[in-house]
Amino acid sequence: MERNDLCWCGSGKKYKKCHMQIDDKLLLLAAKGEIVPDRSMLKTPAQIEEIKKSAELNTAVLDYVAANIKAGMSTAQIDNLVYTYTTEHGGIPAPLGYEGFPKSVCTSINNEVCHGIPDENIILQEGDIINVDVSTILNGYFSDASRMFCIGQVSERAKKLVQVTKECVELGLKEAKPWNHLGDIAYAINSHAQANGYSVVEDIGGHGIGLEFHEDPFVSYVTPKGSEMVLVPGMMFTIEPMINEGSPDFFVDEDNGWTVYTEDNGLSAQIEYMVLITENGAEVLTK
Repeated sequence: MERNDLCWCGSGKKYKKCHMQIDDKLLLLAAKGEIVPDRSMLKTPAQIEEIKKSAELNTAVLDYVAANIKAGMSTAQIDNLVYTYTTEHGGIPAPLGYEGFPKSVCTSINNEVCHGIPDENIILQEGDIINVDVSTILNGYFSDASRMFCIGQVSERAKKLVQVTKECVELGLKEAKPWNHLGDIAYAINSHAQANGYSVVEDIGGHGIGLEFHEDPFVSYVTPKGSEMVLVPGMMFTIEPMINEGSPDFFVDEDNGWTVYTEDNGLSAQIEYMVLITENGAEVLTK
């Protein structure tokens, strides 16, 4: 583009006042062998505005679950809460029908790493820990986040795992700065998990999001500091490590083809933030 052309991002600004410096820096980094995002991975101002509306609804859905979740309710009731609140506010639950997933939300309890399928026969018990993973489509734009809930009085081991998982996400968030690397986020998360005696699931990670449910890049939480893609303003992705109290190994339920369990039957926890890389750091859009 010419310096005085309107920027490709649709901001209405001249290229020299908008993305020219970023594009020039990316060319230099690519020439040095760095992995850099292409323009399709950088959300435009107009796209960000619409995605934030989806994220606001996603947060409201999680808040609604938080206000109602309790021992004695089934995970199917959680699914109904999510479906009803989302659709009544103009949204669509993104998981429903995604690659054949049968429900509106993922509910993963205790030794379930992720992708637990809500069921009327699965009843929350005192002492359970559960991850509720909510994803929303609003006006064609996607958002995604999950929270851990402790049902009643939980064991100290469960409480510690959930707390450390929260700390891992927050430490990863601190590394989500422009011109850092995805590997910096991973290193912060993995180091803290290991320091507390836990392991991080290696083959399931975060993802880009916004225009689709799952976009590039894949976000690993076990790669070295300084590795992987450079973080650039406009990138949008999830930080969602799965922290196991034992081995990081897992298996997938053969019957439903979705639910992921810890191989050693240990507890697992996951917390998910959806973030936007800005010129100053990372903005959390939903959590």
